[in-house]
Amino acid sequence: MPADKTMEAVKGLDVPRYMGRWYEIACFPSRSQPRDGENTRATYTLKEYGATVGVLNETWSGGKRSYIEGTAYKADPNSDEAKLKVKFWVPPFLPIIPVTGDYWVLYIDPEYRHALIGQPSRSYLWVMCS
Repeated sequence: MPADKTMEAVKGLDVPRYMGRWYEIACFPSRSQPRDGENTRATYTLKEYGATVGVLNETWSGGKRSYIEGTAYKADPNSDEAKLKVKFWVPPFLPIIPVTGDYWVLYIDPEYRHALIGQPSRSYLWVMCS
């Protein structure tokens, strides 16, 4: 895909249907994930009358579980595009610094079993399955 092509997010994402546990199939390497991480997954739960989503990201490295919890919300509440912001507090053991990033659902299959997640920076990409 040419770098100047505008990324498009899914329109009309059924957020309650998207909730649950998703498993990482593949990703671009990320500073926030250990390179030897395995069984990486994300669990999403509706919060506050559907206005926000609870996020729990987990992975196992060297036999030990690491995780981070956060909150996702629509970047533009008036848009039907699946462009979310996700906010985590770091470090997880003493959450004092908020870190916010983009979370765009770029593709979801009709059965909500496979999804492609990215960011407009194109620095991060995840292929997920439920």
